Formats: sequence, C-alpha cells, structure tokens
Amino acid sequence: MVKIKICGITNLEDARKAVSSGADALGFVFADSPRKISPGTAKSIIEALKGDALKIGVFVNESAGNVKKIAKDYSLDAVQLHGDESPEYCSGLNGVKVIKAFRMKGKMTLASMAPYKDVFAYLLDAFSKDRCGGTGKTFDWDLAVKAKDFNKPIILSGGLGPDNIEQAIKAVRPYGVDISSSIEIKPGKKDHALMGKLIRTIKALDY
Repeated sequence: MVKIKICGITNLEDARKAVSSGADALGFVFADSPRKISPGTAKSIIEALKGDALKIGVFVNESAGNVKKIAKDYSLDAVQLHGDESPEYCSGLNGVKVIKAFRMKGKMTLASMAPYKDVFAYLLDAFSKDRCGGTGKTFDWDLAVKAKDFNKPIILSGGLGPDNIEQAIKAVRPYGVDISSSIEIKPGKKDHALMGKLIRTIKALDY
C-alpha cells in the first residue's frame, strides 16, 4: 500500500483530520515558505498527536546542527531536505532518518542522485529555478520510474491531486506520495473534504 504524506501542516485541526482520514505521515515546513510553521506551534501539534502518524520536518539549507537539534527536541521521525545538501551533509546527520528531495529537471538530475547512498528515501519534485518545493507542478514521471533503479524508496511529489493521483501511482508505483497544495483552501490551510476524498481514493487503489 502506497504511503501518504500530507505536507504543509500548520495547525492542529488539519493535522488531526489528516490522521483520521488515514494519512501515514505529516510534513512540517521549517524553511521559508507560505506554509512555514513556527517551532512552538509545530511542537504543540506533534505532542498532541503523539504516535498517530510519522512526523517529518522539512528543511532547506539549514545547518546540520539545527536540523539534528530540532529532530531530537521535536521527536521527528525523519527530516526532508530540499536544498543543496551534499551527500556528506546527509551522512553526517547521525541517527536521523533522511529523505533527500530532488527537483527533477531531466536525466542529469538522475545522475546527481547516485552519491546519496546513506539516505532513507528520495523525494522527487518538479523543478523550479525560483522555489525549492511546493510548486504544485508535475514533472515527467518516467524519470521517477528510472530513479527506482537506485533501490531507494521513491516518494512522488509535485502537483499531485484528485485529477492525476491514480494515474501517477499506477505509472510510478512509488513507495509514497507527498500531497500539499492540491488539497488547500489557501497555503497552509487544508480543505478537509477534499483531503479526505483524496486519501480514500489512494487507499482504494489495488496497489
């Protein structure tokens, strides 16, 4: 069964609805973004939910020391790195499960993924020269299929929503999917009905 991560959580109401609808993981954005969450709010949400779903912190070019401190202090299950973090940076996050995000520009992006041998999973997102993630745009899913050759769990991201989620999952057969902007009323505020419907659609797929 494909894992479902709802990213850009900014409030407890959305977090609880995502969990009750069947989300496997929640993403908290600590980098500059319309969905950035304050440390205090993130900690209160994580403490309220306890073990109901995996908690993943999203960072962009943050110092390794800060990432490790936040991961420990907030009991994060993993960190998701969307910046220019090197393979050595990722390997140095001792004891922290790392999901490395790649913005898929073409085959040259595939070549850049090979050195990241110590990370847990690859998250594949659409390329943008202006933004490190959350573009709401799709990319060539054939690249995601080719990325599976690295024998890492593949988390598919980038513009996934009600209109294409079934097609995307059947085309790529990823380990997980990352969903955010397509189920929002506005950045950082989820549409509960749409989120619930999308999660049910995913769970109903024979995969």
